[in-house]
Amino acid sequence: MRSIGLAGVRLRRRHRTTVAGPAAAKAPDLIGRDFTASEPNTKYVGDITYLPLDGGKFLYLATVIDLASRRLAGWAIADHMRTDLVIDALTAAERTRGSLAGAVMHTDHGAQYTSRAFADACRQAGVRQSMSAIGSSADNALAESFNATFKRETLQCTPFP
Repeated sequence: MRSIGLAGVRLRRRHRTTVAGPAAAKAPDLIGRDFTASEPNTKYVGDITYLPLDGGKFLYLATVIDLASRRLAGWAIADHMRTDLVIDALTAAERTRGSLAGAVMHTDHGAQYTSRAFADACRQAGVRQSMSAIGSSADNALAESFNATFKRETLQCTPFP
């Protein structure tokens, strides 16, 4: 492998992006691991992932994915994980799709998603919040799978400069 320039994939140390707010309001799980939707604009999943940069720094990517089309409906990227990041991704999805009224937005229990500001943004967009069980990545598997594939195909084990 060395003679032809091939190398195995080295997994990096995990970077924690989900930190639940201890006193935050929790929403029920309206998805129940059913990552299908018969029509677009009815069910969405959202998550945050980190993107490593040179020098040990990170950018954070928040996504909103439509379960019917499997398309990335909205996203936002920033050098922080504040609630504004996930609100910007939701706003981008709303702008892309025209309206999210009546849809379900399923996320994990990260402090950004359990915040009052995100709940208000969902209410203004006409979205019903849904949350996975605490500590269960399988309850938001589609978003987790998207993040893993995105990082594998774009970063290719090399951080962005």
